[in-house]
Amino acid sequence: MQHVSGLERARAALEQGGRIPAAAVTPLVAESWQRCRDLGLDPSGIPRDVVIPFGDVRHRRDANAVLRSLALAEMQLLHTQIAGSNFMIALADADGVVLDTISDAHFAESSVGRSIIPGSMWGESERGTNALGLVARERQPVAVYGREHYFNCHGHLSCMAAPILDTNGEVLGLLDASCSNEARQQHTHALVRMAAAQIENGLIFREKPGNFIFAFHPRAEYLDTLSAGLLAVSGDGTVVLVNRPGMALLAGLPAAHGVHFDRLFEAGFGAAMDGLLGGGIIRVRDRAGSGVFMVCRQIGEGMAMRSKTRAAPSLPTLISHPEEPDFVCEDRLLKRAMAELTEAAALRMPVHIFGETGTGKELMARHLHKVSRRKGEFVALNCGAVPEPLFIAEIFGHERGAYTNARDDGAPGLARAADGGTLFLDEVADIPLASQTALLRFLDSMEVRAVGGQKVHKVDVQIVSATNRNLHDMVKDRAFRADLLYRLNAITIKLPVLSERSDFPLVVQHLMKRLAPQTAITDAAIARLARRAWPGNIRELNAALQRALIRRQTDYLDEDSFDESDEDAVIDCCMSCLDNTLSRRRCSEIRTTYRQTGNNASETARLLRLSRTTVHKHIR
Repeated sequence: MQHVSGLERARAALEQGGRIPAAAVTPLVAESWQRCRDLGLDPSGIPRDVVIPFGDVRHRRDANAVLRSLALAEMQLLHTQIAGSNFMIALADADGVVLDTISDAHFAESSVGRSIIPGSMWGESERGTNALGLVARERQPVAVYGREHYFNCHGHLSCMAAPILDTNGEVLGLLDASCSNEARQQHTHALVRMAAAQIENGLIFREKPGNFIFAFHPRAEYLDTLSAGLLAVSGDGTVVLVNRPGMALLAGLPAAHGVHFDRLFEAGFGAAMDGLLGGGIIRVRDRAGSGVFMVCRQIGEGMAMRSKTRAAPSLPTLISHPEEPDFVCEDRLLKRAMAELTEAAALRMPVHIFGETGTGKELMARHLHKVSRRKGEFVALNCGAVPEPLFIAEIFGHERGAYTNARDDGAPGLARAADGGTLFLDEVADIPLASQTALLRFLDSMEVRAVGGQKVHKVDVQIVSATNRNLHDMVKDRAFRADLLYRLNAITIKLPVLSERSDFPLVVQHLMKRLAPQTAITDAAIARLARRAWPGNIRELNAALQRALIRRQTDYLDEDSFDESDEDAVIDCCMSCLDNTLSRRRCSEIRTTYRQTGNNASETARLLRLSRTTVHKHIR
């Protein structure tokens, strides 16, 4: 509590123009406050929001391309390590100009989050005392907590930053994590420092591909940690560079560019190489008499000798989890729907899910099955993909020889397969009128009799139906039975289109974790994607991310990874769908997929899980 009261006394002195009490804040913060005072900044005022033109941002990004590539990978890792803390991770160049951000969606929408964007400047003259500005000046890791910030409006913010140094010890860039959650401050500060050190080591491997790189440390188990020294040497044993931990381990020795390996270690370069190139760990003494373990981590490009070395970073491969049932649900409307689903499952109420193609109707149905804790199977049927004469047999089963081409041993039907579980009727609007009566009778009695059979089976099935068509309009047109509709929609869940979801950034990040979990995607890229219409919803977004991953030339995705020509694309649809937004988007997806499959209606129907009749209706 003494620190808190001391900080408050210091704040009062700052805002009243008095002398700041000694030891109330750290010397680093006190000196920064005084510099801000000297600049005439008002701690109760509003900081200057300075953002350079985006053309200049591009130039700065190009000038720091290698740094940016390595940093974004580390930022992605940081994003997973401190997830849930309402935070933002930022990369800035040596001048304190922000180049990229990766953030928690809630923080990105805050007032501070909206000001930490590519091109924004975070020096003391613009933003007062803050971690980015201090690191750019002091060239050392800095944390600024809460009201240690000069401006009152930043008092709820905690910022932790570290410099990224090049092989000559010059500042290349700055890495910052800012959050409003103070629970993990010390932990986060350590992670930021580690990430900066990892980037520095990565720069050594990127910048010295033609040299041997040795790792060394007094303890063998530390050779793969950030505390290990890295030593880059040429083919004749001349030292090219030593990283910061290496300089500390070789303190008192002439560890500098141009010095020969033999001046640092008692073992001659040739003798050391004999052991190192075998892929093993050797023990040597430095010229100060300290023993260290050493291993070869890289053999220079073009060297005749080869051994087991650390592979150079490569682009992450795409991975797929086609059956993964989780999905993002932070949108307000979806949260309400999820709560209703849980209650509906407990009461065994039939649930109807309404939403456009690609909004996640089946995912929601599978979630209902999961929360119902039913022991039976989840059984799905695309009602539009079953020929009308076979619809009843598909659900209720059939006996041997019940109809032409019937299976010789009969079939139990999907309703019995779902006994004790969930029967999901997708595209329920496509159920033939003649079959709707039989389905209604089943829903009332939960009794199944196979086609051609006499025996009746009682089943316990949770019914979930889904469609992207308005069933009430179909009832008016006598295309759907009213009594069946009221039996199916005891509770109706409406899924919002992707372009209207408030949790769009989380959806993008979730899909990226499934497709390529090690690949970073920047906030600027997500903002660009959010401006598009997405007539195909999540399915279309997933495809766009896959295309960007396949085409990318770097190991991250930014706003330049996505094709501008797609953003303002005109929605293509047939004449009968022009006046209805829902139908227009659905029709556009069908026609687009039809062209992509080389005008193959059957393949289009299979990909979109529609009937060929539906496809033909929209492509005429």
